[in-house]
Formats: sequence, C-alpha cells, structure tokens
Amino acid sequence: MEKTLILSAEIRQGTGSRAAEKVRKQGRIPAIVYGHKKEPVAISLDAHDFVEELHHGRRLMDVQLEGQDPAIHCGANRLTPPSLWRGSPQKVIVKEVQYDHLGKNVIHADLMRVDVTETVTVAVPIELKGTAKGTEHSGVVEQHSNRLEVQCKVTDIPDSIVISVKDLDVGGTLHARDITLPPEVRLVSDPEMLIVGCTLVAAAKTTEEVEAEAPVAPEVIGEAERAKEKEQEEESA
Repeated sequence: MEKTLILSAEIRQGTGSRAAEKVRKQGRIPAIVYGHKKEPVAISLDAHDFVEELHHGRRLMDVQLEGQDPAIHCGANRLTPPSLWRGSPQKVIVKEVQYDHLGKNVIHADLMRVDVTETVTVAVPIELKGTAKGTEHSGVVEQHSNRLEVQCKVTDIPDSIVISVKDLDVGGTLHARDITLPPEVRLVSDPEMLIVGCTLVAAAKTTEEVEAEAPVAPEVIGEAERAKEKEQEEESA
C-alpha cells in the first residue's frame, strides 16, 4: 500500500503562463485539483517536497490548504472559493505531471480528488531488477516502456512495478502480459506492449578484419600490357 503525505498548499490568485512563472520563481509548483464533481482549485505546492515524493514513487497524497482566503476570481476561471475547501486535507492522486523542454524540472501538476474506497486507473513506474542472462553472451538490455497502466483501489496503488530480468537471454522479451501484478491490481495497458528485451551487440572488429573485408580495387585492364609493349618499342628503336 502506498504511503500518503500531507502537502501544504496555497491558493493561486491568478492563472496563465505569467502567473505560473511567478509561482515557480518562488520555489513552488502550480497545480490544479479537480474531480468528485467539484470545481477545480488552482493551488501551488512546495517544489522540493512535491518532487521528492515523486522521486520516491508516491502518487497518493493529502493536500492541506494553508493561510488566509485570498480574493480570487470565481467566474470565467471557474475556481472554487477557498472557503469551500477548509478543514480536513483533500486526498488526491497525481494524475499528470508536466516537465520543461529538457524533461528535468516539473512545471505543473494535475491532482485528482479521490476516495480511499474508489477504483482508479493510474500509470505506475516500472523498475528493472537483476542482471540479464543474455549479458553474459554480448547481449544488452533495452527498456522500451517505463510505465504500466493499471487499475486498482486508491490504497493499493504500487509505488512501482518491479520486474526481474535475470532470466532474460539474448533474443528474449517481456511484454505487459508477462508481468506478474499484485492480486488487487489489474492490467489496463495493452497486453502486447513491449516492456524490455535483450538484443545481441555486434563485437567490434579489429583493423585487420576490416581491411580483409574491404573490397579490392579492380586492376586497370591493359595497363601492364601497354607498359610491356612500350618497353619493347624502346629496345628495338
């Protein structure tokens, strides 16, 4: 079962790229909380705390609003007044995380309200374990998918799905259908989706082998014969 963390949240007073950039400069991440037939709420989270939990594979969190209710717009932006979300923390799962163009820094997060009794569909990180048998025969392990979509109760969301590759030989593959999931977790991804494979790496060739395989330049036809005829002409002259 995945542990939950209470994250301190603050209401964002503006939306749009400029407002979001201002939030990020303050060391916070802009986010949206939605779901359960309630209006979305624009919030910000401490960047360090949020990213730290992501790195630990946690997707289930509790979000607690802090501070006073600021004056915000509730019309066209459809943002719920903070006063409607006070008291107990909101339990959420991380539905989507957006990164910058380098794929390094989190720039936005979508959080979905959940109930501990409901079933959700989530993408869980895949973690490879062990040394593949094929690596002893010049094989290399290639991971083609790093996440697996599954369905389970909120309290049963795995931190990660661990896959052992120790029996993977050269030419071997593992698809989503081959992965053993916990009893309470059901596969949603395409069963034929390729997860990992072991392929043969061609051995580096020596200089001698390369030269031996290089095509021989064709001899210029008649060159030797013409040289011999010229030599005979000079001797008889």
